[in-house]
Amino acid sequence: MVDDDRRRFQRLKLAKPILARMGDGNALILDIGIGGAFIEHYGETSPGQQFRLAFRWQSQDVDFLTEVARSEIVKQSGGDGRSAVSHTGVRFVNPSAEAEARLQDMLTSFIGKLLAAQRANANGNDRPAADPTILEQVGEARRKRRRGFVSYRLVGGNWWRVPTESPLQPVDGFTVPAFEEDEELEGLCTTYEAADDEGRRLIRLVAELSVRELTNPS
Repeated sequence: MVDDDRRRFQRLKLAKPILARMGDGNALILDIGIGGAFIEHYGETSPGQQFRLAFRWQSQDVDFLTEVARSEIVKQSGGDGRSAVSHTGVRFVNPSAEAEARLQDMLTSFIGKLLAAQRANANGNDRPAADPTILEQVGEARRKRRRGFVSYRLVGGNWWRVPTESPLQPVDGFTVPAFEEDEELEGLCTTYEAADDEGRRLIRLVAELSVRELTNPS
């Protein structure tokens, strides 16, 4: 069963897991998003249990209080209950602005590299790469904004720009905060149009970062 947070928020599947501290023990972060993470660890947890999850990125500590949404034992223990290996989905609980900012920067950096790699592996297909500047601006959501959001939807090969009060991501495009100047988002539309399904999912993840700051003010 997939939990509500996993349905609501995209997560980035990490090609190389991140080593983290889970309470007093260690864990591997297998995927991570703005609302939570999916980790592998020794021992068992139960829904509602809370613990701190901490890791380092660019020599900085990133620390979240987390709550277990679901957990599954993927390798049985020898009877001591400790050597069992579990996969656990956790939600971030009231994260600090500092932790969220570092997480946003990390995800934006990872996604920019993945989208650039997609173009490099396109076997000569001249698909446009994502402009890192655009991704940073959208992901950080720090430009001058108007009220509300704008959904960019690719319908029948044409882009529709639809003002909306909802931050939810459409399946045929992406939603970002309404900016005073959004001409540069045309480049992101071009990148989205040329991307494969995984690339489009990553762009929606970046867009979720941009609306997160507005829907969860500090």
